[in-house]
Amino acid sequence: MTEIVPVSGPELITYADELAALLIEAVEDGASVGFLAPLDRAAAAIWWRERAAAVEAGSHQVWIARDDERLAGTIGLVKAALPNARHRAEVAKLVVRPSARNRGVGRALLAAVERSAAAEGLTLLVLDTETGSDAERLYRSAGWTPCGSVPDYASDPFGTLRATTFYYRALDPREAPAQGPSQ
Repeated sequence: MTEIVPVSGPELITYADELAALLIEAVEDGASVGFLAPLDRAAAAIWWRERAAAVEAGSHQVWIARDDERLAGTIGLVKAALPNARHRAEVAKLVVRPSARNRGVGRALLAAVERSAAAEGLTLLVLDTETGSDAERLYRSAGWTPCGSVPDYASDPFGTLRATTFYYRALDPREAPAQGPSQ
């Protein structure tokens, strides 16, 4: 059974090494999440630790998925800082361990973010992903709306420029998605 839990700033520091290992495994498997292969473990752990202050300040949220006491995935939510954008946030770094894919972990993480955002009164979520990726199929099947693609927007982990598709999801805080059975 997969358990999805929010992580505090101090907990994020504690989980940084395990999250770094997850990130490295996903990047080596081809996940386009902003990093190039080979990803240095120390640099990946530092990247996670650097987010702890934003998590403590409430401008960034992180969840982890645990599957039989092993970290199976993670997802983040970055709230917009500008006054005219406080109704929206960006979904960031949905990463699922390759061995845990196609078991509902990504969908459960995405649902947790949507529930939390709606409960906080956010009404719009945005994200981007590599066009044609498994992640894109997840977002489409979860009800996200594509709003455009940009060719050669970002490199995949191996340095090849790829198109990126941008998505949004309108939320009604009065209809926060129900918690799934794998939570």
